[in-house]
Order: sequence, then structure tokens, then C-alpha cells
Amino acid sequence: MFAEIRELILRKCVPDKQVQVREIFEKQPFGELERLITQKLLDVIKKVAKEELNSENWLHLVARLAARSYEETRVTLLEFLDTDVFSLSPENCVSFLDPLIESWDIDLTSFGMEIVLNRRIASGDPMRFEFVEREPLQLEIEPGFTEFLKDSFLSGSASKEEIELLKS
Repeated sequence: MFAEIRELILRKCVPDKQVQVREIFEKQPFGELERLITQKLLDVIKKVAKEELNSENWLHLVARLAARSYEETRVTLLEFLDTDVFSLSPENCVSFLDPLIESWDIDLTSFGMEIVLNRRIASGDPMRFEFVEREPLQLEIEPGFTEFLKDSFLSGSASKEEIELLKS
């Protein structure tokens, strides 16, 4: 990853986590944490960009904040929407990450992440992403399925595996 991209991402990190996150990034360049954070930021920016793609006012505003022309911004935006974490360029970051992201924070224990957008460019509450363990989803058994199970004429030849498949 380009040093300029890493620096911009770190600059957007909340101040009380910058040192800790920087140490992890430097210890494991483009490691799992750096890719995770970069990908989440990229996902959020792309979502906003797709929603605003046809808004000339929005494109003019982003162009002004990125010190680019409207035409340059429009072309860069279309290219940006096709990029991924492995092909992200410094130009993409200056054009979109810098003006759109106000700040981000991560809980290094749970990997929960909050991304705050620049309110002048993107509306909405901060976006939160969490990575948590959950119990398996307990599905409610439908009354018709219960009747099917009770009727041996209908369900008598069904194997245990087939019944489990139907339950799910």
C-alpha cells in the first residue's frame, strides 16, 4: 500500500487510537487490520458515491473540496467505483476518502468500527460495523410443517437429513 494512503487513513483515525493503530500497521504492513479498515472505509465511500453519482451539485462540491475540476472528479469517480483495496490509489484517496470521511474509530478488542462522514458532503448518522459472535438463529417451526411431520403418510419416508434440511 502506498505510504500516502496509509498516512491519510491514519490521519482520519480518532486521535487517541492513532499511535496504537500506526504501530500495528508498521508491524504488519498491509496486514489483516490495515486491509480490514481500508476495506470498510472504501465500502462506505463507495456507497455514498453510488448514491450521489447523478448529482451534479454533489460532484461540484467534492471537486471543490479535492481541488479538482468537475470533469476530473466525474472521471475519477467512475474509475474509483471499480477499484478495490488492492488497487486503491493516492488519487482516489485525495479525491474521495479525504473529503468524505471525517473520522473513524476501531475497538481493537472486538474490531467494532465507527465511521463518521463529513456532514457537508454526506448525510446520515455514523456508520457502525461490528464483528461479534452470535448464537445460531433459532427458526420458528411453521404450523404447516408441524402438520407435515405429524402425518406419517406425508413425512414417513423422509430421512432425518431431509427433515433437518426442511427445517432450515
